Amino acid sequence: MQPPSLSTTSWFRQALRLAKCRVRLPRETLDRLENLVCTGALLLMAVLPLLEILLRAVFSAGIPGSALWTQHLVLWVAFFGAAIAAREGRLLALATEALLPAGLARWGRPFAAGLGLAVCAAAMLGGISFVLAERQGGQTVVFGIPVWALQVVIPLGFAVLALRLWAKGADGWRGLVTSTSAPLLLLAVTLMPDLFHTMGFTILLVIAVAFGAAMGAPIFVVLGGVAAVLLWSGYEPISAIPVEIYNLTVKPLLPTIPLFTLAGYILAAGGTPRRLVALFRAVFGWAPGGVAVVAILACAFFTSFTGGSGVTIVALGGLLYPMLIQEQYRDKLTTGLLTSAGSLGLLLPPSLAVILYSVVAQVDIRRLFAAGVLPAGVEVVIVIGFVILFARRHAVSRTSFAFREALAALRDSAWEVAIPVLVLTGLLGGFTTLVETSAVTVLYALVLEFGIRRELSLRRDLLRVVAEASTLIGGVLLILGVAMGMTNYLIIEEIPLLATTWVQNFVQSPLAFLLLLNVFLLIVGCLMDIYSAITVMVPLLTPIGLAFGIDPLQLGVIFLINLELGYLTPPVGMNLFLAAYRFDRRLDEVYRAALPFLGIRAVAVILVTYVPPLTLWLPAWLELAG
Repeated sequence: MQPPSLSTTSWFRQALRLAKCRVRLPRETLDRLENLVCTGALLLMAVLPLLEILLRAVFSAGIPGSALWTQHLVLWVAFFGAAIAAREGRLLALATEALLPAGLARWGRPFAAGLGLAVCAAAMLGGISFVLAERQGGQTVVFGIPVWALQVVIPLGFAVLALRLWAKGADGWRGLVTSTSAPLLLLAVTLMPDLFHTMGFTILLVIAVAFGAAMGAPIFVVLGGVAAVLLWSGYEPISAIPVEIYNLTVKPLLPTIPLFTLAGYILAAGGTPRRLVALFRAVFGWAPGGVAVVAILACAFFTSFTGGSGVTIVALGGLLYPMLIQEQYRDKLTTGLLTSAGSLGLLLPPSLAVILYSVVAQVDIRRLFAAGVLPAGVEVVIVIGFVILFARRHAVSRTSFAFREALAALRDSAWEVAIPVLVLTGLLGGFTTLVETSAVTVLYALVLEFGIRRELSLRRDLLRVVAEASTLIGGVLLILGVAMGMTNYLIIEEIPLLATTWVQNFVQSPLAFLLLLNVFLLIVGCLMDIYSAITVMVPLLTPIGLAFGIDPLQLGVIFLINLELGYLTPPVGMNLFLAAYRFDRRLDEVYRAALPFLGIRAVAVILVTYVPPLTLWLPAWLELAG
């Protein structure tokens, strides 16, 4: 087929531009409505546990079906958040167009869009089958409301995602043809089962999905594509993907993920980063290392609440970078330090990564948080020791301690300092459940930033902040859901059992297994984001670790601390890209800056791996004390 003439191409572009102008007003209205629905669902998710606490204290009774409503609201927030992320082009991906040559990107972007259209369309059809089956079951939530009426967001959500991913790649005749032909070709092949279910064609499809990942397809599309191919090849229904998404959202602990994430974003949008930096500088600025120690502690504290090191680098980087340069720290060291410090708090409560691991691995969340405290402390101490040595060698100046200044900074940040006390008291004291604790944290953050501090406006900032938080919430929960669909296939095929048997045949010593585990997780950490790695790898590695007698708590901390290190590992560690963007540095410069911190963080990984008391002593002590 001959390509369209110049006049045809020009006409197509003009028509597309005219269409965009005509739908601008309704589209803006729809976008705002989408933000309002997501905001309402997320805030209602926080209100219900708060009402539970109040009614339990006053009337010794709760709201009928409150937990079920909260869990189903997670489902709605997940899909609306993912839709907002797709609208804003912020779905998590393994590669971006910036990493591709211009010529390849012109074809790669439409191919990735076509892959997204195909995967989302398949998941939508599976979702329709799932909802119809649930409708026949006739189950209700409370007050006679049918469950299927809440589940209908699954096929609708995938339909919206399919359209938005396709529209992103269908730019010009080349993009339109490429992004549309891929799903049509796949549909035609599915009508030939003798070809479709062969091993060779299955491998070919997996390669195509991998190519889509390299071209910038979102991670949920890649995982969902692999899951769909494997399910189809094994004659399993594609509805397993929406079924697993639904089963995931009704897990009791899952609401804590969006709620703690929302609290972190509210705090980040206000003046919390600035006040925390001022407090740590006033209290610790006199110590050897001065401002560098302040940067490490502030980043670790902040990351534990924001749920991701990326938010910390973006929120605190602009404050800390000029402070370190002003105090005579070299540009290379400053870049490496902030790139590394962004992930230091991922083991501390109420970290999103720890909650996710506990949900997937079915490990007690309180004991897992306790197990991560000392390893997190070891990491912080090692990094602080490194910068202190540098400061002494290069005679870096430090500020003198002023009691009045420190007291004033403490007063100014007293509300922020009280947050971990509030969380740990409610959680470890048994006064609130983890979901209720996360709801209390959201309420506290809202009152603090919109009421007490008044640095944010309900009319101007609430929708914006919730929409920003929803992009991460929706992206992460969607990844988690489709990955559980792939896990479903692995369990059906007994892959974890086969992997355990295979490893035991070649590795006899638990110490050798732990060494291989560290190397493997380091590779995984630099190729996948921490949330995808948890959902995909934990079901495979947990049975193997148990077979070698590794305590589940120690295995969890080893897993998470290795993935932290993966954030710093070239070529695609997430912190490396974020630091290059935030500090306006070339990627190779960030690589070289991060290498020393990669080495010293590896020391912490080795200590946590081969010294079990670092992870097991505190949970055992708390169990005896409690």
